Amino acid sequence: MMAFATARRRHHHHHNHRRRRCPSCSVGVARRRVAPPRSPSAPLLPRAAPPRPPLLLPLRSAPPRPQQQQLLPSLIRSRGTNAVGEENFHVPRGGGSLRSDLWGSKLSKFYYGCSNASSNFPEAKAITYPDRYLMIATSGGLNQQRTGITDAVVAARILNTTLVVPKLDQRSFWKDASDFSEIFDVNWFISTLAKDVKIIKELPKKGGKVIRGPYTMRVPRKCTKRCYLNRVLPVLLKKHVVQLTKFDYRLANKLDTDLQKLRCRVNYHALRFTDPIQEMGEKLINRMRAKSNYFIALHLRFEPDMLAFSGCYYGGGEEEMRELGAIRKRWKTLHISNPDKERRHGKCPLTPEEVGLMLRALGYGDNIHIYVASGEIYGGEETLAPLKALFPNFYSKETLASKEELASFSSFSSRMAALDFIVCDGSDAFVTNNNGNMARILAGRRRYFGHKRTIRPNAKKLYSLFLNRTNMSWEAFTSKVRTYQRGFMESLRR
Repeated sequence: MMAFATARRRHHHHHNHRRRRCPSCSVGVARRRVAPPRSPSAPLLPRAAPPRPPLLLPLRSAPPRPQQQQLLPSLIRSRGTNAVGEENFHVPRGGGSLRSDLWGSKLSKFYYGCSNASSNFPEAKAITYPDRYLMIATSGGLNQQRTGITDAVVAARILNTTLVVPKLDQRSFWKDASDFSEIFDVNWFISTLAKDVKIIKELPKKGGKVIRGPYTMRVPRKCTKRCYLNRVLPVLLKKHVVQLTKFDYRLANKLDTDLQKLRCRVNYHALRFTDPIQEMGEKLINRMRAKSNYFIALHLRFEPDMLAFSGCYYGGGEEEMRELGAIRKRWKTLHISNPDKERRHGKCPLTPEEVGLMLRALGYGDNIHIYVASGEIYGGEETLAPLKALFPNFYSKETLASKEELASFSSFSSRMAALDFIVCDGSDAFVTNNNGNMARILAGRRRYFGHKRTIRPNAKKLYSLFLNRTNMSWEAFTSKVRTYQRGFMESLRR
């Protein structure tokens, strides 16, 4: 979500002027939203793909250069092929000249979130009609549903209707049976937004029965304010109770300022996790803090479903294409992918090794502690080995907490995702490996609450750099990474 922020320059003995900046607030970091592509074409990956460097990278020994910091063994590739050495590419263990702004900007203290309603935004009790009820059925995983909940509140405000607490998706790929009150603090949600939208837990009943059954319909994606007034309001006036289904990205990004600010109030203030989830998440943060003053949270996003959905290829041959192709069939509307094109255009997650090399080039040494937010990694420990070699202080919720502590969460994907969300939000630097829902929401949230450091790989530029790194020195590689990452580090500049 692009957060509202206000820059306030403190007055010292120099004549400083106050600067105010309030960009629009939408649910993601960028205005562009990610949605499954629509096509009736078969969802399978291509049968054949050109040979590419494989994904998994063992290590070989290489003597350190004289009068230089200690080096990691050079990386080679050898998954079913002859090993090819990278003679000039020696990765240092240390981060070299670590730039001071990698943990944050000195200018962040001059910014604060500004989502308060204006004087022209009347309270809900003055505009809500008593015989209009809006119900919402969300869709997708935790963070996609969070987007839907945020937009549902704004849609209810546009329609001057009472909102029934949204229903969470319990039938999707993630198959999580949790309801709203098991993920979010429902009473806090209702009370925090009381002045903006009237929200109730369920439809009113008369004689033990619901007053009316809902009329079910669906609005198009990115439906504007006028779209809601033209499509939904006439039905609401006639039926009185309307349920909007598959409510994901059903509200336009561009809205007037007060509605954008309402989005911020919902996402950054009203949607608070339940006490058990919040307390467990804070425990994980405290355990990371006990190990190091600073830590990175990495949203690796290298699970089989993500790779299958993206249609990318990482050098695993027919086995990889068969495995990911089978998963890809779950999305019946996906088009046939061109893996090389997806990678060239920066639409594929970096491999764990590539993420590690990027961080080392940016200045993070092997003494940095990393929390990895992820589900099952495609390829397992073998895939993670190069990243762990670069950053041995490597943790996850499963390594920081016991099975007993995670027992009430581990059977529910949304609750486990909520724990990762909390730790990533509380980290000193957040590294995202794709532009998905969690990445965009967290980037906006971190910007809203103090411009905390968020790093997004410039995947389009880095792709060719990783392919050609055997032809350059580490110093040249580092220089190019830092150049390509300008504008992808959430920097604040004078």
